[in-house]
Amino acid sequence: MTYQIGHLVDRVQARRKLDQRLDRIRSLADQPRPHRGWIRAIRDALGMSSTELARRLGISQSRIPDLERREVDGSIRMNTLKRVADALDCDVGYYLVPRTPLDEMVAAQARRKAESLVASVSQHSRLEDQEVSAESIAQQVDELTATWIDRRGLWAPTNTDA
Repeated sequence: MTYQIGHLVDRVQARRKLDQRLDRIRSLADQPRPHRGWIRAIRDALGMSSTELARRLGISQSRIPDLERREVDGSIRMNTLKRVADALDCDVGYYLVPRTPLDEMVAAQARRKAESLVASVSQHSRLEDQEVSAESIAQQVDELTATWIDRRGLWAPTNTDA
């Protein structure tokens, strides 16, 4: 039991520490990419022709427009983007930025899971003419939500999620 509590505390602390790091970059996630892409924007700002970039990459000039198009449409490979960034004397910043704080995501998922399970049990109770009050259902959801937070299987589908 002590291991489980320690593991839970570690996970909560790790989630909060990661959220603090993410807070510093969340505003960047809202910034739109230049409409012709970062490769083209940096290349143009440097005054570098596609022929010069191609030479730095060791590829033919005819491939540069394709690289720029693939960056814009999101199909460029990460290792290719890193090579292009190096050729432009740039670094690639790569982040997954949650739309909401991690604690909120976990709490919302725990609530959804609890609501799903309680709804399933409530349905069976109604079928057996054992109606449960809305207040009782709400209390059960709250209690079950608290037990689901940071539990294994939180993100696995329930039998009612089919």
